[in-house]
Amino acid sequence: MAGLVPPGTTAVPADVSHTAHTKHDEKTDYMNLPCPIPYEELHREALMSLKPETFEGLRFDFTKGLNQKFSLSHSVVMGPTEIPSQSAETIKIPTAHYEFGANFIDPNLMLIGRVLTDGRVNARVKWDLTDNLTVKANAQLTNEPHMSHGMFNFDYKGKDFRSQFQMGNGALFGASYIQSVTQHLSLGGEVFWAGQHRKSGIGYAARYETDKMVATGQVANTGIVALSYVQKVSDKVSLASDFMYNYLSRDVTASVGYDYILRQCRLRGKIDSNGCTTSYLEERLNMGLNFILSAEIDHRKKDYKFGFGLTVG
Repeated sequence: MAGLVPPGTTAVPADVSHTAHTKHDEKTDYMNLPCPIPYEELHREALMSLKPETFEGLRFDFTKGLNQKFSLSHSVVMGPTEIPSQSAETIKIPTAHYEFGANFIDPNLMLIGRVLTDGRVNARVKWDLTDNLTVKANAQLTNEPHMSHGMFNFDYKGKDFRSQFQMGNGALFGASYIQSVTQHLSLGGEVFWAGQHRKSGIGYAARYETDKMVATGQVANTGIVALSYVQKVSDKVSLASDFMYNYLSRDVTASVGYDYILRQCRLRGKIDSNGCTTSYLEERLNMGLNFILSAEIDHRKKDYKFGFGLTVG
């Protein structure tokens, strides 16, 4: 009969057979590991929830596309600006500026330029020389002495690793490397030398990623220990937390946050161990028209920031 087991054989339960088959499938194929994310983007999922681009006052952004590759942008910002102070209270002065930008975006080349009414000029270049090698450049020119700077990055993307070399003004040199060691785990390190300030540093990092979570740890001899964890509750909801510790200055900060994507809006926010609460809302009113609300409340410093903006294009 079909339901009988022949003598001398043992029936294997279906769940045990499935578990054994799953473990066999999960064996690491070291010759076919995924390419990790860039070293500088280790905490990008956590930063998306915990570090929204909050602002104070009014912001208006307008982008006009002239063709498929070239566009112009106009931005107006009105609101207070914080100035350094030795006292515990925050000192702000009213400011306003206009920014004009030009953008050229091609599959292999990206050029972005910005000119502000306060005299600053910003430029960014990203050029894919090959499928594996990319050159990036960032520069800022300003009227303030010793505040202009420039940086060049050379990024190489391998099959299961990424490497980067940096150099900038002030005799700044840096290099980083990250390697996938399993399907989910990647390890990396970085070094830098700031010749103008006679400082050097070395750091290490680890990142573990699955479909539902991302855990990252980073430590450097400059005193920084950074840990972050992101739990993907669903395709629209993510919860994040981070822990920052400086073992030289003994400063500790921890925060928890969320990222909630609705049909017409995106809501992000956080609260940290210093009692500072942040919320950032992006509402899509129509195609190419977004309304932005920003809030940051710090009762300890008696610092309250509220802003609203409109993005067109």
